[in-house]
Amino acid sequence: MSATENKRSIIVGIFIFIGLVIFIAGVLTLGGKQKRFVSSITLFAVFDNVNGIQAGNNVFFSGVKIGTVSKINFYGTSQVEVTMHIEKSAQKYIHKNSLAKLGSEGFIGNKMIEILGGPTQSPEVEDGDKLQIAQALGPEDIMKTLQANNENILAITNDFKSVSSSMLKGKGTLGTLLTDSVMADRLRQMSVNLENASATTARVTSAISQYTSKLNNKGTLATELLTDTTVFSNLKSAVKSLQLTAASASEMTNNLNKTSSKLNSDKNAIGVLLNDEETGARLKSTVSNLESSTKKLDENMEALQHNFLLRGFFKKKAKAEANAAKDAEKQ
Repeated sequence: MSATENKRSIIVGIFIFIGLVIFIAGVLTLGGKQKRFVSSITLFAVFDNVNGIQAGNNVFFSGVKIGTVSKINFYGTSQVEVTMHIEKSAQKYIHKNSLAKLGSEGFIGNKMIEILGGPTQSPEVEDGDKLQIAQALGPEDIMKTLQANNENILAITNDFKSVSSSMLKGKGTLGTLLTDSVMADRLRQMSVNLENASATTARVTSAISQYTSKLNNKGTLATELLTDTTVFSNLKSAVKSLQLTAASASEMTNNLNKTSSKLNSDKNAIGVLLNDEETGARLKSTVSNLESSTKKLDENMEALQHNFLLRGFFKKKAKAEANAAKDAEKQ
């Protein structure tokens, strides 16, 4: 064998060696990603529709990759059984009542299966167990929801278009506000009035604040009324006395009203005298007769005093009265 052939054989051998190294590294890398060299258990799940799940897709638990899909087979009449290889280290976190749910890595990423952990009271899964299924929204369901939302948005847009058109034409309250200059002026005037009212309210509030602060000054009547129990007690007694006085005045007024009502009645003498003209005329006539009789009686008495039969009697009486007056003066 010549030196050229030996050199060619060495080069070929080097390339073969490099190829073997790359092949082994690739197998190890892919095996590491697919968890081929990790101790695992097998779990099953039966779906009505796997939505494109294939062997090699990942299995996640709480966002962490714990295994891969190893096999997909038809099950029964129309269902699909998915076989999953799960890392042995994740077994203790998965319970027999855990659920398997279809999903995707991102919105448009690869399909995957997510395991939802059940209550911790349930025992952990064992090799060969079958997980229950959690219903998940598929792309078709999402598209239907989006389509319904689009229709709702379109209806809202049309309604808003109709409302805005009516507003621009001056229809309705908002349209009137947008197009009627008189209404705009009224709104401006209303805003000015509101500002003035706010300013007035602020001034009133300030005045009330100042007034209430003065109530806390010592020595004032308001402070004494609010803090001094003696003053309050005296004021309470005064108010009670005023109430009694008012009650007495009310009673007196009632009595006066009753008396005045009696004066206006013809059921009593005073009422008859005040209200009956005929009785008043008779009374006047009687008084006039009494005055005339009294005058005549005085004249008769004067005549009796000068009568010679009674003259001695009246002189004795006058003398006795004079003596009595002198005795009284001496005492």
